[in-house]
Amino acid sequence: MLCEIMTEQFDRICIVGSGYMGNQIALQCAAHGYHVSLHDADEGALQHSNVAFPEFLDRMIEDGIGALDQRQAILDRIHRTTVLSKAVANAGLVIEAITENVTVKREVFTRLDEICPDEVIFATNSSSIRVSRIESATKRPDRVLNAHFVQPIWKHPFVELMRGLVTSDATLAAVQSFMRSIGVLPVLVRKESTGFIFNRIWRAVKKEALKVVDQGIASVEDVDRTWMMQMETPMGPLGTMDIIGLDVILDIEMVYYEESGDPADAPPQVLLDKVANGELGEKTGKGFYTYPNPGWQNTNFLEVPSP
Repeated sequence: MLCEIMTEQFDRICIVGSGYMGNQIALQCAAHGYHVSLHDADEGALQHSNVAFPEFLDRMIEDGIGALDQRQAILDRIHRTTVLSKAVANAGLVIEAITENVTVKREVFTRLDEICPDEVIFATNSSSIRVSRIESATKRPDRVLNAHFVQPIWKHPFVELMRGLVTSDATLAAVQSFMRSIGVLPVLVRKESTGFIFNRIWRAVKKEALKVVDQGIASVEDVDRTWMMQMETPMGPLGTMDIIGLDVILDIEMVYYEESGDPADAPPQVLLDKVANGELGEKTGKGFYTYPNPGWQNTNFLEVPSP
């Protein structure tokens, strides 16, 4: 019953951060009937969501998430603001989806703790940082947890939930119930793990793909071709990194490196160079490929040449 009561509090959801993932989380919630407050301190980022939301939503509708006649109603359920206190008003659940920087996240959680009622639950969508490194920034560590989505959410409808040091059973149960209500499968990370489930596996792939290129063993294209043909996927690991953003990839790799101190975990030079040169992937027009028409999208990318 507590789970049902707490889920009822989630009539309004607050998403902090209107980047690639924050926008998708907001849409996933709105598409399942929730009113969403989207916050970003950057007005420009919020304005960009005016473009991103319709594009994402059209793709979601094509894939059967929502109907065309619900399109405007879904968009109308999302309200944007640069004022955090307005964003969290009446929200039962706050999902943070900002930069992968533990110091910045802790600052946000401290502020949230100051302005939100004690019963509000905080979740971080961090893709690598354990919430136990964040929870002490609040006075409610029992109501804080990791909730990591993978993009695009509607095609990969699962979320990794991981407790902090003292996350309560009631908090976990309430968030599990909520996640099911927005059409995603909650999978439980049973003990603390940097990178959770998916990203530990994905990291092994991206780390080796970067090393193979960095060490001159194979070209970017051939690494991706090999993966795409063997695993029957629409893009390879390097193309995927371009879509995520190479700056984001570097931030995540630095989390692992700073935690372990192991030179083997240091980001490869090819990644450092790309980020230093502003070649961040799709969002800057160049990464491992050139956009808007990257080589991996060409119809002949995987064709076997005639003898």
